[in-house]
Amino acid sequence: MKKKIVLTCIVTMFLVSCNENTKLIHDLESYNASMEQTGYHFGEKISFPIEVMNSVKTISVSFGNKKTSNLVIDPRFFTLGDNMVTFIIKTKNGETLNQDAKINVFAKNSERDIPYKIIAEYPHNPKNFTQGLQMEGNMIYESDGLEGFSQLIKYTLGESTPIMVTKQAQGVFSEGCTIVGDQIYQLTWKNKKGFIYNKDSLALLAEFNYPEVMEEGWGLTYDGRNLIASDGSKNIYFLEVKNPTKIIRSISVAGGYEVYDKLNELEYHEGYLYANIWHKPIVLKINPVNGEVIGKFDFTKITNENTKENGEKILNGIAFKGNNMLITGKNWSKIYEVIIE
Repeated sequence: MKKKIVLTCIVTMFLVSCNENTKLIHDLESYNASMEQTGYHFGEKISFPIEVMNSVKTISVSFGNKKTSNLVIDPRFFTLGDNMVTFIIKTKNGETLNQDAKINVFAKNSERDIPYKIIAEYPHNPKNFTQGLQMEGNMIYESDGLEGFSQLIKYTLGESTPIMVTKQAQGVFSEGCTIVGDQIYQLTWKNKKGFIYNKDSLALLAEFNYPEVMEEGWGLTYDGRNLIASDGSKNIYFLEVKNPTKIIRSISVAGGYEVYDKLNELEYHEGYLYANIWHKPIVLKINPVNGEVIGKFDFTKITNENTKENGEKILNGIAFKGNNMLITGKNWSKIYEVIIE
């Protein structure tokens, strides 16, 4: 009889413990989901509901290869944007529970809408599936995409007929491009490599591989020291010019209430990064030090004028003419010059 009582107690304790653990995980899961929209900022502490803390002895955060018991949003562990983590929970009854979560970290200040005014329009070849746009002097260098049709072209602003063209091989889908001294660097979408050309002749000089962490090549620019590349995620990578396989550092991009991913065409100008977002009519102004979005241009009206017949004719082309911005898109018939007010 005594054995049956002990067994009943053990079973009862086990069921109670399971129920408590299930409730604890459910409460934590619900709380994490409610905080995704609100997010956190650097320096803030992750807090948990009282019903969770009443059952917990310690909580630590695992980032895969990193772990901390400090629940403060610390830039040594967290990046701007979404952070996929695992909470490791030590309960008061001695058990260990794991709970996956997404922690959104937003910029301290909200991004502002940047006013602009269109001051000029220039012809653009509507056959060009624009992937990258650069301007130097009065010359435009454009990376034209699509597999089987990809090419690097050079023409004078105001003219749509190329002065020079270098075509890519079949199977290559050209992406972003940038000028580095007397050379042009160009990415490809899924080929995991880029090309280097002579700026004057567009003659192919060399090829390079980009880092494995970049699954795809999207946008490319140059800040005077490093190549800066996007891969369609929230991340931007700073690469060594002489060895673009090497990552110098990376940043993630977010505003005051939003994580920005699908970062595409890039441009660097006067200490800031500019990026458009795939299939959205906006251009972001980004602090390249920390990835904070400080402002954005809304080009909805211009984009709508060019996407009436085809939704794939999206905004995708940023360059600077002095301090004025040039924008165009895939298969657009115009390049717009806007003054930033």
